[in-house]
Parts: sequence; C-alpha cells; structure tokens
Amino acid sequence: MTGTGVATVGNCRIAYRRAGTAGPPIVLLHGAGVDDATVSWRHTVDALADEYRVYAPDWPGYGESTGPIEHTIDAYVDVLDGFLAALPFDRVSLVGISMGGGAALGYALANPDRVDRLVLVNSYGLGGRLPAALPWKHLTQVPGAAEYGKIACSASNRTVRLVLEGLVADATDLSVEFVDDVREKLATPGSLRAFTAFQRNELSFSGRAATNFVDDLDSLAVPTALVHGRRDPLVPVEWSIRAARRIPDAQLELLDACGHWAPRERPRRFNERLRDWLPESRRVSTPSYPNGEIPGLGETSD
Repeated sequence: MTGTGVATVGNCRIAYRRAGTAGPPIVLLHGAGVDDATVSWRHTVDALADEYRVYAPDWPGYGESTGPIEHTIDAYVDVLDGFLAALPFDRVSLVGISMGGGAALGYALANPDRVDRLVLVNSYGLGGRLPAALPWKHLTQVPGAAEYGKIACSASNRTVRLVLEGLVADATDLSVEFVDDVREKLATPGSLRAFTAFQRNELSFSGRAATNFVDDLDSLAVPTALVHGRRDPLVPVEWSIRAARRIPDAQLELLDACGHWAPRERPRRFNERLRDWLPESRRVSTPSYPNGEIPGLGETSD
C-alpha cells in the first residue's frame, strides 16, 4: 500500500509519503534547496516498500508541509522528534541526505535508544566549512534574485540541468524523470524560502557551518552507514571518510560517477546498498486501520 498523509507536530503540518505494510519502519529525510520527499526519495520509497514500512516526510516549508520554524538543524531535530513520537514504533531506522542527514545524526546522538540504524547520505553536519555552498548563500542575499532565478531556471529541462550541474556529477546523464521532479519544484511559488532561511541560519559568509557534529561522532551508539558520491561538488567526500573512521561500527560506501544526489543519480546501486544495511525484514505486518489511517498521524490517503 502506498499513499500520503499529514501529521501535526507542534504548529507544523507535516505532509509525508508512506509505503509498505510489513517489516521494520524506515524514515527517509530529504535535504535543503530544490528538494522534498519526492525529489530525493521517489525510487527509494518504491524499492523498500515490499520489505519495510516507509515514511518520507517533507520538512516545514518544503513540499506540502507548512509551519513556522527557525530552519536550523536543531529545529529540524525537534520536528523529527515530534514526527517519530506520532509513529506507532519504539525504534526506527533513519536515512538522511544532506541537510536531512544532519538532522538524522543530531537526533540519533540525542536519542540512540530510538534509532535502530542510521544512514547518512552526502551528509551535512560532518565538517566545519562548506565553501562550495557560498554562491547559493550570496544569491539568497539579493532581494528577489533567488525567486527570479528559480523561475528562469524552470523554463525548460535544459535550464534545469544547468542548475543541477552544480550539484551532480553529470547533469547530461540524469533521467528525464529526475529533471521533471526538480523542474516542478522550481516552479512552485515560495519553494526556496525555507532554504534561504536555512542558509542564513546555518552558513556564514566565510563558509563556516553552524552545525558540526565531528567531535561527537566517537560517542554515536547507533550502527551507521555513510554513502557519498565521489564527485560531490557541494559537500566534501572527505567529511564522510573521516566520519566513518570516527564512528564506532560504521560502514562507508563511495559511489563512482556520482555527485550530491546519490538516490537519484545512482538509484539502483544506492537502493541495493541501502537494503543491505537496513535491519532484516521479518515481514511483521502492520495492523489494518480504517481508511489506511495510522493512529497519531492524522489524515491519510492512498
């Protein structure tokens, strides 16, 4: 069964995708910028649905989610805490890409008893400086520039690929479906407001990142896998290499010919490795609820 739903977390309305009725619960967390649960996790949700119960929420200000938050990693950890509290499970596995990886890591450090496995994909929060992100930050400082730029970039699939050149290994090799997903996101009014706030709060004009968990990694008490594209132009691959050395019980997968968006640039390889790392599914069924609604998560639809 696949569908969508809405959860109320504090003053936020959190929209999410869901799939699967059996197996261990997996929560997929997307990144910042031109992203939401569909953009990053379209293929992963489907790949896991036969063996796992999958939830892929949109952060506030992304996709269909709304609500006033500060757009910092700390704030996203609080949102995640509220979302997980509404799920009918004591423990879940977390998979986070980029900004979502930073939130997943922050949550796992604070709540190791609630996290079964942790997968960090091209993750934020593993280093002190992100100089490659500065052009995006500077763009957000010019009034109207980001909004005008995204409208211009959504004009055609060719212009979308030009945007993605700064994020992926080879924009000419991207699937049309991926480009269409990003183009739709760019065309959505206000789609970069949350990203602008995140840049303002988390990145200085020297490239210094406000969130850096490096000094906490040796205390991470959750089995962890790290995935990173070798040609990531945004987040240094060295971050994940260093983290894998410091985190107890960590595994590392470096993907060739892959940039910052591993689940969409190399979906087959990414999903194969993800299934290898996640808890073994014993096909424990989720109880049936009227209209597919799960208690505590509000309205859902198939």
